[in-house]
Amino acid sequence: MKTRTVRTQHAAQRDDIGDLVTRRPLPGPNLDQLDPFLFLSHHGPQVYAPDNQGLPFGPHPHRGFETVTFILQGSLAHADSGDHTSVIEAGGVQWMTAGRGLVHAEISPEQFKRDGGPLEILQLWVNLPARLKMVEPAYTGLQFDQIPAIALDEERVMVKLIAGELNGTHGPIAPLTDTFMSTVSFTPSGNVNLPAPQGRTVFLYVVSGQLSVGGESVAPHHLIELNDDADSVLVQAVSDAVILYGHAAPFEEPMVAHGPFVMNSREEIRQAFEDYQAGRFGGLRL
Repeated sequence: MKTRTVRTQHAAQRDDIGDLVTRRPLPGPNLDQLDPFLFLSHHGPQVYAPDNQGLPFGPHPHRGFETVTFILQGSLAHADSGDHTSVIEAGGVQWMTAGRGLVHAEISPEQFKRDGGPLEILQLWVNLPARLKMVEPAYTGLQFDQIPAIALDEERVMVKLIAGELNGTHGPIAPLTDTFMSTVSFTPSGNVNLPAPQGRTVFLYVVSGQLSVGGESVAPHHLIELNDDADSVLVQAVSDAVILYGHAAPFEEPMVAHGPFVMNSREEIRQAFEDYQAGRFGGLRL
């Protein structure tokens, strides 16, 4: 069976934020975006001491895209100007549609700041097409046990399905665009053919462990850019491993990003700043 081949492996660039260990595989020196996937930050893994300051992501605005946040270790408190609040624990996911604009904060809960502990978080930005840039903001927080787990290869592979369909199971998130999103964990020798329909952009990031993709060895903290040459991706594990895996149809539209805003033109970016400064995104007090 023919499977997709690797085009390029993009190493994540280290870009720490204070004492928060941060790697950023996208955008990178040789890859601006994987339409419609725009941005990925990998925070940790690290261990916070008791009586810490927690995460530094206080209130800030967004417009024009969606954020998907994966809490691999630790916990994360969310609040936004649409009156959505939650505390998501390890294994959970947050899916936020910024749409026409909101202000949100992603910080550590008081218990984590008091007690400390391990922390590892991924945040992925997924673009919205021009027709959906100004939709009403929305937010869904899912705990670990609210996300279906699909066991494959005699349970050596476990897919946590967040959005899309796999083997008759549907993820709990219904995105505004046709997006498949999951995390996949492996034990040694686990292998799986993941769906990757031709014409769609595949997003594959190696969070941890040693694997091969399409027969080529890949390393942790690398974004794997694939050729559009088959309808599936063969992933084989050498060690315990975790990947972030998704796919979506590219929009092939103009894209202008400036700080927390992603739109289709510079004029729309200017308008976003004006609307935010005028208070049209709403307010958030913590």
